[in-house]
Amino acid sequence: MNVILLKKGEVYSPRYQGNKDIMIVNDKIVFIDRDISESAAHLLSKKMKIIDASNCLVIPGFIDQHIHINGAGGEGGPQYRTSPVQLSKLIKGGITSVIGLLGTDGIARSLEALLMKAKGLEREGISAWIYTGAYQYPLPTLTGNIISDLMFIDEVVGVKIALSDHRSSHPTMDEFTRIVSQARVGGMLGGKMGVVQIHLGDEKLGLKPLFELVKNTDIPIEQLAPTHLNRNEELFKNAIEFGKMGGYIDLTTGISVKDELSGIVKPSKAVKRMVEGGVSIEKITMSTDGNGSLPKFDEKMEFIGMQVASVSSLYHEFKDIIKEEKMLLEDAIKVTSTNIAKHLKLDTKGEVEVDKDADLVVLDQETLNIKHVLAKGKIMLENEQVIRFGTFEKP
Repeated sequence: MNVILLKKGEVYSPRYQGNKDIMIVNDKIVFIDRDISESAAHLLSKKMKIIDASNCLVIPGFIDQHIHINGAGGEGGPQYRTSPVQLSKLIKGGITSVIGLLGTDGIARSLEALLMKAKGLEREGISAWIYTGAYQYPLPTLTGNIISDLMFIDEVVGVKIALSDHRSSHPTMDEFTRIVSQARVGGMLGGKMGVVQIHLGDEKLGLKPLFELVKNTDIPIEQLAPTHLNRNEELFKNAIEFGKMGGYIDLTTGISVKDELSGIVKPSKAVKRMVEGGVSIEKITMSTDGNGSLPKFDEKMEFIGMQVASVSSLYHEFKDIIKEEKMLLEDAIKVTSTNIAKHLKLDTKGEVEVDKDADLVVLDQETLNIKHVLAKGKIMLENEQVIRFGTFEKP
């Protein structure tokens, strides 16, 4: 039996619970109280581990709902294919759960390989799911259709598609509606949310297909999960309207440069702008697009260079929401963990509560530096040092 006692931390669930001790047994939080006796914990296991969380904040582990765990890219040719993510990079960034997906290349990059990478990350110690689908239409699936992917494959929690992008397949409105309808039915039959993760590019069409779907069907707006909404000013303004209608809006932390010409906004600032614009903090999320390509195109849409999105950007923007934008810690937790868990129906994630998974990040109270990371009750990072690495990583 694996028993860990976290002592004297300021616990945020995301709501503030006070200075508490947390007892973890195997992969679950079993007790949260003002003072849990060490002798009581020893009754459960003589190998109990104690972590001193004095002068620290204890928060839910970050959930990255849009990450290329098996690599992506390729827009500039085969040499521009990005590498699969390493476990240690996720742990250093406080990420304890991921939802992987395909990128521009849904041909050489397969859903089968994506699924196996997710299974591998699970065995290495974190929680991992995937989206079926890709940029291409008709969408690739694992079983032959979206509904059965969601029904029969536990790891599949939703569908990915690209819109308003010169790299997408430009599905018609009827085709887009059919995809969302199948995701809804598959989610219902599989006991999942079945969200449609929608990559949005810079084309002028923007969010129009989403507004049209909400207007002309009875499909709930929560079925949709548009992302990259901070990539240009027009899209950002439309995203605020979408959020005010009750839709979830996802900001990409990898887009972290403010450019007055293009209108790109730093994610932490974008969160504050959305709240000031009337969007509920409960409807805002952030994700990294980690290990995905960040290709650059000129005005003729010709490839001119590429960068790789960092998985650490989620943590850095989390800090900036608090430090730079002066927003509440509770709000920063919501957009990086709690809201995502609620939207995707990951019922054991996103909160520090009894019977939830023991996915925890322990932060220095003053600097917000990550001191400890626990995933499914296992210590992954201790005293700012990674102690659990991926299978082929060298410690």
